[in-house]
Amino acid sequence: MTQSKYLIRLDDACPTMDAAKWQRMEDLLDAYRVKPMVGIIPHCQDPQLMLDEPDPHFWQKALVWQDKNWTLAMHGYDHCYISDKGMSGLNPMWERSEFAGVSLEKQREKIRGGIQILKAKGIHPKFFFAPSHTFDQHTLTALREESDIRIISDTIGRYPYKKGDFWLIPQIVGHCVKMPISGIYTFCFHPNKMEDAAFQALESFLQLYSQDFIGFDEIALSDYKQKKKLDVLLSALFFRYRAIRGLR
Repeated sequence: MTQSKYLIRLDDACPTMDAAKWQRMEDLLDAYRVKPMVGIIPHCQDPQLMLDEPDPHFWQKALVWQDKNWTLAMHGYDHCYISDKGMSGLNPMWERSEFAGVSLEKQREKIRGGIQILKAKGIHPKFFFAPSHTFDQHTLTALREESDIRIISDTIGRYPYKKGDFWLIPQIVGHCVKMPISGIYTFCFHPNKMEDAAFQALESFLQLYSQDFIGFDEIALSDYKQKKKLDVLLSALFFRYRAIRGLR
């Protein structure tokens, strides 16, 4: 049976992030030679992410990540939820959304503004993912019209797949776990919210399975076409389970 491969995604990098926790995460991943994706919020205005004083060296730090071959992604624009239509989008995880249910023109404005900020800092992202995992068809159109981004980290499944002219790399788990069936699995972490136990659990997993981690740039996306039938079923069961539990 094909061995599973693992990816790590780090959400909510911004100048006011919890610098100590992010440094702890960086040191840990460097120790095990794991190269994650970092989701950078170009113009963070989320009060819940005002955790430290603005770091005047944040953008230099982001360039250091880039130089280490970490993958830098655009994580929304300002991380502010302006819609309650997330459940009507392409990845109905939550009702709250910065993108799903928002007009195309507003989404184009957000994507355009985010890209301008990142490029001005020397960052040219090839990946995107939205706050709370919620986006819709307008988001894809806005990305197509306002950026060169054609890869999204999100949705449910075991393997990457193509939707129109976009590649999607599923993200299904919020912590490290040995997966029972083969696939390419993204583990999503929010360093700002992590406590000691979460860091310790991550290190314990890396001690056992660090050799199974890959970087996002190691995925041969051309090997993957439409979503596999088993992944379509898995996605349907996943969202049915969330609906039964009343998770919105």
